Formats: sequence, structure tokens, C-alpha cells
Amino acid sequence: MGSRTAALVERAERLFPGGVNSPVRAFRAVDRPPIVLQRGDGPFVWDADGRRFLDYIGAWGPAILGHACPTVIDAISAAAANGLALGATNPLEVELGEAIRAAMPSIERLRFTSSGTEAVMSALRAARAATGRELIVKFAGAYHGHADGVLVEAGSGLATQGIAGSAGVPDAVAALTIVLPYNDLGAVTLAFARHPGRISAVIVEPVVANAGVIAPAPGFLEHLREMTRAHGALLVFDEVITGFRLGRGGAQARFGVMPDLTTLGKIIGGGMPIGAYGGRADIMDLVAPAGPVYQAGTLSGHPLSMAAGIATLTELTPARYERIEETSSDLAAGLAEAAAAAGRHVAIAQVGPLLTVFFRPTMPANAADAFGSDRAAYGRFFGSMLDQGVLLPPSQFEAWFPSMAHGPAEVAATIAAARNAWAERAG
Repeated sequence: MGSRTAALVERAERLFPGGVNSPVRAFRAVDRPPIVLQRGDGPFVWDADGRRFLDYIGAWGPAILGHACPTVIDAISAAAANGLALGATNPLEVELGEAIRAAMPSIERLRFTSSGTEAVMSALRAARAATGRELIVKFAGAYHGHADGVLVEAGSGLATQGIAGSAGVPDAVAALTIVLPYNDLGAVTLAFARHPGRISAVIVEPVVANAGVIAPAPGFLEHLREMTRAHGALLVFDEVITGFRLGRGGAQARFGVMPDLTTLGKIIGGGMPIGAYGGRADIMDLVAPAGPVYQAGTLSGHPLSMAAGIATLTELTPARYERIEETSSDLAAGLAEAAAAAGRHVAIAQVGPLLTVFFRPTMPANAADAFGSDRAAYGRFFGSMLDQGVLLPPSQFEAWFPSMAHGPAEVAATIAAARNAWAERAG
């Protein structure tokens, strides 16, 4: 670790719990000291000591255009020149809202928030109000933010930290959440049979991305739609990660299943803090001041986030989506070939520009499968890749986020580094 990075880490440890402001940044799951990133440009990031890395963290999803995209930076600068938070509706809120609604027809009305956690919390509150019911169904390993009710058997950072739930969540709150295995149609059917008239909503990552990438089995999302509709419950798609990454219409367009409510974040803010939830007009019209469901936010719809989001969505053309799909497929195929050549037994999951290299011999169908992966092997692989200048997510259970700035040269460099890592028995 370079001297400036080491000094900053030491100072951070005196300020922040665990030295970080989000747990996965501590790098504990990969047995490496944390890094301090100072800047990014295109597919690369630089640490505080000036070392350059080919980046697959991608700000955990928002950086689909690559870092410091000039059109996004220019849009933020122009918005900042007009002031920051102004305390009333801004024209940019209307413009971004219209762009999102045009891309996702299931969203008839929406509300901006400052984070994905707020979006999910508010969407589930609206679902309970709309149905008059309390129970929520979620799936093991799915991370829907850190609100109390959805931290039960969450994935991502909780899995990385080896925590099954969270201290501080009252048992009475946790009891309102039913946790089922992802891709298990029978478990969904049984849950509705066991709790007749009590389930308000089913919330799902249509493609799991917080236990590593796990695709929906054929018919699974359709089954959720059928069961919720038959039993008077709502279907909520958490598209904080998949929204505008799996195409302009997100996972719901890709798989042809329309939810009642959708939560968004990440890409719609272009790297600025943001969240949103929206859906059927009759449900969203329950939200204050139109209705009795209270939710507010001083910085919701912040002009800089709106400007960054508008600029980002403008750049997301069909041709660019086609290229990032090709890039991601080439990366996944090259990694699979490199692993096979080295005799390494890994499963590489890819859905569009999302992928995970699972250190297990077969593709996981759910979180229980994924959490059986060899975490130590991933840690060794991560370390070797980092030493070669390739920055992967510091957890076996996070998705890789290729960007539209990654091209053939970056894919080739990544595959070459993976060959070296596996040749030296790292992973």
C-alpha cells in the first residue's frame, strides 16, 4: 500500500466505523487492505498513490457510460451554475421523470428520492396502504437497501460480512417479512396458501445482482405476476441495479413481465445520489400530498442528480446497448475459456452487462447455492487481478459492471490477467 493511501486509511479508521462509509469498501472479504480511489476516467480509476486500475466496480452500477463522461460532467456543471438545492420543483425533475416514464410504461407516476433504500421503503409503504395488508415476501440473498423490514436474509454486504440479518431490527418488524428461495415457484405458491389475504406485496430483484448475478428461471417472474394478481397482492420489481442496465426498459422489458411498482436508482442519477419509485397511478396517487401515505425528502429531485440522469439516459442509445452486450458476452466467454484452459472449475453468470465469476462448479439457482461458493478462492483471484491492475468487486457476491467505455482492448487485458491468475493457482 502506498504511503498516501495508508495515511488516508489510517485517518478514515479514526473517523468512520470500520474506516468506511459503506461496508463492502473495507475489502475484508478479500483479505486485502482497502484502497482509496481518487479519480476515474472511462474504464479506469486511479488510487490516491496514482496507480491505475481497469475498473469493474463501476461505482456499483451507475457508471454505465464509464467514469467522468464529458456530457454528464458538462450537464452537472451547467446545473450547478444555477444553484444547488432550491427548495421547490425544478424543470429538470419533470424532464427526467418523463424520460423514465417513456422508457418504462409500467410507471404511470413516480416519486424521486435520494437513495434506493428510500425508494424501496416508500414503495413497500405504498403497497401496504393500497392493499391494507402487512406481510411482504422477499427472496433470500436479495438486498433491497437497509430499511429494517428488508434486511432479513439480505445478500451483498451482509453476505460479505457474514451477517444473516442486522442487529437493531425488532423481531416484530422482521416477522412481517416472508423469505423464500429465489426461483422456487412452489415456495411462492405455498406462501400464498399459508397466508391467505395477508400478503401485501412480493418484492424481487428480477435478476439477482446482490448474491452475485442469478438469472430468473423460465416462468419464475411470470409466476410471481400470476400469483400476486390472483391473490390481490402487488408485484414490486427492484430495478435499482437492472434498470437502464439491461436496456432502456430494464428487466421488465427484457423479460416481458410488468410489475405494479418499480424501484430505481444507480444509472438514473448518472453517478449522483438518487432513487425513485413508481408504478400504477392508482397506487402512486396514495402518496402525499395526493393521498395519505407520507414520504418526503429535502434533497429529493436534486437538480444536479436530475441533470446527470438526463445526460446519462440521452447517451443510452440502442447501438451503445448492443455494443455493451457484445463486450460483456466477449468478456464472459473469454473468462470461461481461460478458466477451462487452467483446469479451474468456475461458473460464469451473465445477463446483459452484468456478470459474476462464481467459484463453484455449477451455476447457482438461488442464494443458498451462491453462498456455497469458495470465498477464499475468490479472494486469491481478486488479489492477483488487483496486483495486475484489474479492480474487481471486493466480494464474491457482487456483480461485475462493465461499462460502455470498456472495449476489446480492456476485455483482452482482463482475460490475460485472469489467465495469469489461474496459472499461478490464484483462485
